[in-house]
Amino acid sequence: MTDLLWPGDARAGDLFTDESVVAAMVAVESAWLAARGFAPQLSGIADLGELHEEGGGNPVIPLLGVLRSRNPAVADHLHTGLTSQDVLDTALVLCLRSVTAKTRQNLDQQVYALARLADRHRRTRMVARTLTQHAIPTTFGLKAATWLNAVLDARETLAAAADLPVQIGGAAGTLAAPSAIAGSPESALGLVGAAARLLGLRDRPPWHTARAPFTRIADAFVTCTDAWGKVANDVLLASRPEIGELSEPVTEGRGGSSAMPNKRNPVLSVLIRRAALAAPPLAATMHLAAATAIDERPDGAWHVEWATLRTLSRRTVVAAEQTTELVSGLVVHADRMATTLAAAYPGVDAERRKIGGELPYLGANDQLIDAALARAEGKP
Repeated sequence: MTDLLWPGDARAGDLFTDESVVAAMVAVESAWLAARGFAPQLSGIADLGELHEEGGGNPVIPLLGVLRSRNPAVADHLHTGLTSQDVLDTALVLCLRSVTAKTRQNLDQQVYALARLADRHRRTRMVARTLTQHAIPTTFGLKAATWLNAVLDARETLAAAADLPVQIGGAAGTLAAPSAIAGSPESALGLVGAAARLLGLRDRPPWHTARAPFTRIADAFVTCTDAWGKVANDVLLASRPEIGELSEPVTEGRGGSSAMPNKRNPVLSVLIRRAALAAPPLAATMHLAAATAIDERPDGAWHVEWATLRTLSRRTVVAAEQTTELVSGLVVHADRMATTLAAAYPGVDAERRKIGGELPYLGANDQLIDAALARAEGKP
């Protein structure tokens, strides 16, 4: 699965593809059978075209037809006690788990790269800019430490949201059928817990129409793209030829123009910024779906979540990979920073001269960088 109109989509690989969603749905059905004492090896789906039906409004219904025809020994027991939402929601959770694992790996790499930049450039002086204009002196090390803190915030937010639960509630979230087949409500809850353990997921009561697990993960993805967008924006501005303080890592074949052979465009930053612009509306769709859920299964609000989560997930992974590459290979032009700062005097020194203070007027530069580095190392 690749998206021609989302350059870089291939970086997400097989995460949240149709094939991975189907495999996840089969894993949910298998876990539910195993929790009830059956141990089949359900045959996979060779032709996904068999599942592209709109008659039932979701892909679980045609999947069950195929699985029952190919697994006759357990056909009568397959899916018993579940509903389509149980299977699809839990399958989406499994896909999200893979996405969050990949994203957290990238965040860890970004933390390492940004910590190195912050420490290495704690003495690299440059002009700070507010409202696009020269302000006072700062260092690139402190700018990198600011990026680092934002990435650390994103890592913490994603870690908190990534503990996703199983979703099993039966036809209307009452666990009526599971209770009937298990013999008691307590036994039904035990079956749900067993299925959750088999899938490596957290157990919790049904959340058919309480969608916080999905809105939290969507918000966490946006927190990530917010942090990465800030880095990309700063690099885009600083890489303008008239500023020339930062450059993206050079890669053969990247950054060219179809019309102007002289150009080397900051493509990584452009694509990261694209993701940061596109992510918030997708998360907003998840909240809209949650807020308009009705009854015990929403009529359309549930359905809009599926593709929205996939799109947001894959775009987050792509932006994560691109940001890791950007910050790991970022080129810092300290000479240009020094030249721009020198040219900004005496204006850039106005505050110091007004209220007093010693040159180079960097305030708590070292302490702020050290605090970010300590946080990156997990120190209090």
